[in-house]
Amino acid sequence: MEDTTDALHADPSRHREDEQQTIDRLWDFADPATSEQRFRAVADDEAVPTHERAVMTTQLARAIGIQRRDDEALALLDDLEAAGRADETPEEAAELRARIALERGRIAATAERFDEAVPLFTKAVREAALAGSTFLVLDALHMLALNDAGHEEEWATEGFDILEGVRDRRLKRWGVALHNNLGWTKHDAGDAVAALHHFERAVEAADQYGTAGQQHVARWSVGRALRTLGRTDEALELQRELARARPDDTYVQAEIEALTAEVTEAEPTIEA
Repeated sequence: MEDTTDALHADPSRHREDEQQTIDRLWDFADPATSEQRFRAVADDEAVPTHERAVMTTQLARAIGIQRRDDEALALLDDLEAAGRADETPEEAAELRARIALERGRIAATAERFDEAVPLFTKAVREAALAGSTFLVLDALHMLALNDAGHEEEWATEGFDILEGVRDRRLKRWGVALHNNLGWTKHDAGDAVAALHHFERAVEAADQYGTAGQQHVARWSVGRALRTLGRTDEALELQRELARARPDDTYVQAEIEALTAEVTEAEPTIEA
């Protein structure tokens, strides 16, 4: 963790709620191609204010990047960075720089170019703080916690500290991702007890502030940690509950199969 964001936490009162609501409405992360069409329509609409069109272009680049058309996505971001916007306020300019850095960082991280991604996410934190965008600060911190190996907990803790001081429900939702991701860091490091703690915190945040999808995934993660801890009956009960809600979820079905196999193997047998 070569840099710090101390004293750069943004003012929650400057969270651009309407803008983020539009972004949330247009995104379908399960269908990036449809999301691409939606963001392109707004980005190309000359009736939309210039800054908003620029913001939607960053999301267009993200949708394209998720489809692994990296060169096309990066070219969009390059053009956006080079374009002049005379009516842009300093805060809007900083917000856009943060968004561009975030999307470049996501593309680099997906390609496992972490040495490139981490400085971009750090830049995004700083620019987001200058813009007064707590939302983007948290987004960038959660990306750092995912991609800065060895410093995951430090970045996540910065995010938790910010969340302690905000009331905005959309901002509070970042607690789901921060706890879930840190839980997987702990789980992969062999500390299933700490992982379960963070997964349970993710469930709490998801139930209060998150989407139905986040609630589902957070509970799946709890079940997975329970399996690692040998609490098979609890894990199986939880996964079966999730299966009733979403019978087509292959991850849930895979867990049920693994848990059922473990239960079967644990049962005593009588040899002939």
